[in-house]
Amino acid sequence: MSDRVQIGLLFLFPVLLVSALYAVGAAIPVPLLGRDYVIRIPLDGDSEAIGLPDIAGPDDPSRPLVVIDAGHGGPDPGAVGEGTREKTIVLGLARALRDELLADGGIRVAMTREDDSFVVLSERVDIARQLGADLFLSIHADSAGDLDGVQGASIYTLSDTASSEAAARFAERENEADIVNGLDLSGRGEAVNAILVELSQRRTSENSAGFAALIEREGEGALQFHPQARRSAALAVLRAPDVPSVLFEAGFVTNAEEARALASPQGREAFAQVMARAIRIFFARRAAGG
Repeated sequence: MSDRVQIGLLFLFPVLLVSALYAVGAAIPVPLLGRDYVIRIPLDGDSEAIGLPDIAGPDDPSRPLVVIDAGHGGPDPGAVGEGTREKTIVLGLARALRDELLADGGIRVAMTREDDSFVVLSERVDIARQLGADLFLSIHADSAGDLDGVQGASIYTLSDTASSEAAARFAERENEADIVNGLDLSGRGEAVNAILVELSQRRTSENSAGFAALIEREGEGALQFHPQARRSAALAVLRAPDVPSVLFEAGFVTNAEEARALASPQGREAFAQVMARAIRIFFARRAAGG
């Protein structure tokens, strides 16, 4: 075999290998423009991608959209107390809030889960972004372990450090391929995109903090808050750069009295009324440019 033929085969081999693997469905990461393009291998079984949930309320896309996320679900019970499970309590609260918002009208509502199903953590905030949500509320309940007497709700927003880190990762991942706060990032340089996403994330964090303050204000005298009610953390469900997001820890499942109250019709109604008021004021302020 001549040297030219050998050199030709050497250059041709990678192309033939990729073509062969493509034919059998193998996956090969191919970094390009900051993203990983892959040839995917189909998994065995009848697994299907989770579709987007239905949107209830006015058939008018100009109306604000709230995505309500009941934490945990399915095989993931969340915090477990004396005869109570977090996933059940928070689903009841989420349904009560949905019904309250729909009864008053004017606001569209979607839920990441409406029954005892499991939704992957990363998909929860993705649902809000894909639906074009104006607000994302994730509802949870806490655990105090073996500590007695711990009670009260907490309101979480994304910490400043986590916000900056999330913006940087998002800009890197979505460069040339996404729209953030109505800005098309395609065709811009990486440095420009990073700045735009950072600014968007900062504005979103400010709106999230504003909504958290409204929850605390509207809940005064109606809900029991933890002494340290306002908190910030690097929580995955709060990292969307263009959807104001709050995680509400409704109370402690490990406190039997509080867990019973949260699971009661009266407890669900009190939560729904407070949260619905805070949501409506939040949207009214945004509409007024405040």
